Amino acid sequence: MSETDTLEQLRSAISDLPAPIYQRVKQAIVGQIRSGAWQPHRRVPSETELVNALNVSRMTINRALRELTGEGWLVRMQGVGTFVAELKGHTAMLEVRSIAEEITARGHHYRNYVVALEQVAASGELAHAFSIPPGDPLFYSQMVHYDNDEAVQLETRYVNPALVPEYLQQDFRLFTPHHYLSQMAPLTSGEHIVEAVLADEAQQALLEVTARQPCLLVKRRTWHHSQVVTVARLLYPGSRYQLVGSFTGQ
Repeated sequence: MSETDTLEQLRSAISDLPAPIYQRVKQAIVGQIRSGAWQPHRRVPSETELVNALNVSRMTINRALRELTGEGWLVRMQGVGTFVAELKGHTAMLEVRSIAEEITARGHHYRNYVVALEQVAASGELAHAFSIPPGDPLFYSQMVHYDNDEAVQLETRYVNPALVPEYLQQDFRLFTPHHYLSQMAPLTSGEHIVEAVLADEAQQALLEVTARQPCLLVKRRTWHHSQVVTVARLLYPGSRYQLVGSFTGQ
């Protein structure tokens, strides 16, 4: 695609978006990246080219490019230009969302591999987490989630049988535990603990990482009203994934 065609597509996209102009510029650029029209490492049109083609102020273009750089969509190199970044997958740190939906929303192929699906006896730590006696039954699942055939999350999950009695009968190759649990025992509250860790040997094999490769571990516990539904450990290779959170000041 020629530079003229690229700028024409941006112009057309901006005119169709109901938002402030700098947001429309941002959304149009992100649309080009998500669609694959702008591949990683591609040079983005200069500020001057964008100003002239889109008929907006330099301040607007500068803000859009600056924010897209801060959000990880672009890389700006002083004296060289602005380029499409090599994007990592990401998940929202303060939200509980399906990793399958996150991956497919980026236009990537999602699949998973179920490592284990069985009943286990609650250890002392898990019994405390679920507020049940040690030795009581829990459902256990472990699976690897893939983004374009690259392992991006190892999910280890314990589930309350009293709330989700048919958990072990599900075929989680067809949908994720998150999707199923959201229907059977919808989340009403939850907690996250995030740590930087190194994977053990079994985790290294499943995630295809080395012993020295840092990982992000999210420990998540969720409730349905007053009862704990699930305790999960979500392990991400640090080089392939990032956790994203946002907030507003008051």
